[in-house]
Amino acid sequence: MSTPTMGAAQVFRLPDLGEGLTEAGLVQWLVAVGDTIVTDQPIAEVETAKSVVELPSPFAGVVTALHGTAGDTIDVGAPVLEVADPAASEADAGSPAAVEHEAYREEERAGSGNVLIGYGTTERTASGRRRRPAAVRADLGEAPASRTTPAGSSEKTTIVRETDAVPRRPVAVRSPLVRRLARDLGLDVHTIEATGPDGAVTRADVLRAAVDNAVDGAAAHHRDTTASASAPSGTDGSVDGLAVRARERMSPLRKAVSAKLTRSRSEIPEATVWVDVDATALWDLRAHMAPEGGRAPSVTALLARFVLLALEDYPVLASRLSDDAAELITFEGVNLGVAADTERGLMVPVIPGAHRLTVEQLDGALRELAASARSGSMPPERLRGSTFTLNNYGGLGVDGSAAIINHPDVAILGIGRIIERPWVVDGTIVVRRIAQLSLVFDHRVCDGGYAAGFLRRVTELIEHPLRAFGRV
Repeated sequence: MSTPTMGAAQVFRLPDLGEGLTEAGLVQWLVAVGDTIVTDQPIAEVETAKSVVELPSPFAGVVTALHGTAGDTIDVGAPVLEVADPAASEADAGSPAAVEHEAYREEERAGSGNVLIGYGTTERTASGRRRRPAAVRADLGEAPASRTTPAGSSEKTTIVRETDAVPRRPVAVRSPLVRRLARDLGLDVHTIEATGPDGAVTRADVLRAAVDNAVDGAAAHHRDTTASASAPSGTDGSVDGLAVRARERMSPLRKAVSAKLTRSRSEIPEATVWVDVDATALWDLRAHMAPEGGRAPSVTALLARFVLLALEDYPVLASRLSDDAAELITFEGVNLGVAADTERGLMVPVIPGAHRLTVEQLDGALRELAASARSGSMPPERLRGSTFTLNNYGGLGVDGSAAIINHPDVAILGIGRIIERPWVVDGTIVVRRIAQLSLVFDHRVCDGGYAAGFLRRVTELIEHPLRAFGRV
């Protein structure tokens, strides 16, 4: 997918997208080979673990090559497209295009994060922006444009690491963000090769080590699976005697969800308490809460308000543990995460400062979050920072769930269907609307009595909802 070069080719490589992401899925191209583009023009839509975003080009000129087709996965640092400048005069070092290109490259090398609006910045050295030595750039895979592998080719480019040419200093991690990223990915910083100009381990070093580990782990898993096959197979299209219908690569979102849930289960000693609650009064009250010409607040908005009121009395359940689990950090207020089921998978958008919102404001925020999450346009910053998570899985038609805590939260409350069931009231069996509440909490931060007290408070507000609005 290329045309003859019109001048010095400029290769746009997938930038560091932040959030510890190492790849993005190519959704669709917004340009074609031969198109003339301008700086910051969207050239493709890519899917990250957070959302679908437009990828702007840092270069202006004529598109000479597109690397990949819709559905492909592009690694950070891999070529995305190539651009040639049709004006020979602009190839001079002092031309506006050259100056703009160099400014972009300097910003990218410094880890600005401005390549994609909305993604966080990477670490910077104390002396500001600094150009990497040539050998280090080669080590990071920044190959010259003339050696770029054509799109669609299966040929792999081998990068020779000039370790002898670059003196190595003792391994050091200067940025706490880099150290945390390594810890989140399960990597030992002492085993990571440092390429920073001052001998420090950089974000790129950590991401590259994570990719190498993933490749090695996948290869080992493949060997183990092949060796453990109990039935011989005459083709590569069967496993344990069953024909393989399809092999589908995990999407960036599924990988991110998998990593987060795995960390939650491996680090948090969770416990669960649950209770059946009579939600009849709440159900009846909601029907009368619709303003004239408007609609009543959602059940989730009402439950969210009750949860926030209960957390005022039980703030530990909206706290966090420090990275070394030596300190319990409590907050003035709550950033409420709300689990949302979307076509792309599970997302947990966050309502910051939810404790300050009324039921009507919570209802509006929840509807807006749900629409953004389902459309795939949720900004990354709206998917982090929660201190407590609410999961109304009753909308999925189920009564209960063994939920997994949304790390780094320490608790999650699940709500099942509100359905009619026989219920004993004053010795008489009557039909009431019953729901099951399930609280999963980190047993390191509190014990069962504290968690049960919170659940009783939420139950009281659901059974007597007028008390939550100061009417009783």
